[in-house]
Parts: sequence; structure tokens; C-alpha cells
Amino acid sequence: MKRQPNVFFSRKRSAQAGMTLLETMIALAMLLVVAAGVMGIADLADSTTETQGHLAARTAEYAQDKMEQLLALKFCDGDTNGKSGTDTTVFPAVVGAGTGLAGCSDMTLGTAQSGGGLSTTAPTTGYVDYLDGSGNLVASSGNWEYIRVWQITAQGTSMKQVSVKAQARHAVGSNGRLPAATIMALKTFPF
Repeated sequence: MKRQPNVFFSRKRSAQAGMTLLETMIALAMLLVVAAGVMGIADLADSTTETQGHLAARTAEYAQDKMEQLLALKFCDGDTNGKSGTDTTVFPAVVGAGTGLAGCSDMTLGTAQSGGGLSTTAPTTGYVDYLDGSGNLVASSGNWEYIRVWQITAQGTSMKQVSVKAQARHAVGSNGRLPAATIMALKTFPF
């Protein structure tokens, strides 16, 4: 009698034989393609986080710092020409050499005057300052990383709206939007 090979065991052995080198290489190539796609998304996430997280948070902080400095001034700081108020574009601020809060036309009634602007491309003289990457004031021709502009708007005779905009000079990545923050507050006469 002739012995028959055990078909059951031979099938089981071939199923457990493992992967060939070619199959392993193909699987690794597919994994590499998927990983390369994910890395592109990771780069985009990193630049977005840096721009909208870190730089935008700094612009908000720098705008708030300027707002606090301006709100500490008296309501009628400055005159109708805007030149005898406190100069807040330097540190420490110099009394009598700047625009202050744009002044008042009638100091006893607190009739508010307006001044400044929120354009970072064409800032109003006396209502702009520049900061380095650490938040320190620098000259306008210096190597600045952040710009702050502010505007004083008369709201009736005894109220002013103080608006401050801070913007970063550069963004990270290619979305083209510069991080910026704008804050506003109201100041009333005689404070």
C-alpha cells in the first residue's frame, strides 16, 4: 500500500510560511507614501499653530499693553493740535511731547477730540510704535517684528473710544494672513 501525503498538514504549513521579501518591500513602500502625505498635513498644522497661536497671542498681549498705557492718561491729555500731550511712543512716556489722547477743545467741559488711525500700512504719526520680537520698543527704521497703531474717536462731548491694533510683521507658512489683534475701550470725562 502506498502512503498518501497528509494534505491537511501541508496546506497548513504553506499558510504559515510567512511573507516574502517582495511583499514586505511593497508594504513598506505603501507605508512611506501614506507617511509622506501625513507629514504635509503636520507641516501645515505646525505653521498654523505658530501663526495663529503664538504670534496672534503676542499681538493681543501687545495691544492690551498699549491700551492700558493709554487708559492711564487723563481724558484731556493733549491739545487740539495733538502735540502737547504725553508721548507714549517711547518708554518711559514723556509728558508734553506727544499726542496723548488727542486732547479736548474745552478742558472744563471735556469736549473730546479725535486723532490717530488703525492703518498699519499708512500709520498716523504720533499714533504708532514698533516692537522687536521680545516686545521692546524700537525705532521705526529698526528691525521691528510688531507694529501697534491706535485711534482716539470722540463719542459725544465727554466720551472717547480708544482703539488699538497690533499686527505681526511676518506670518509662518503660506496662508498670507498676518496675525493681528484689535481691542477697544471707552474713556469718559473727567477720568
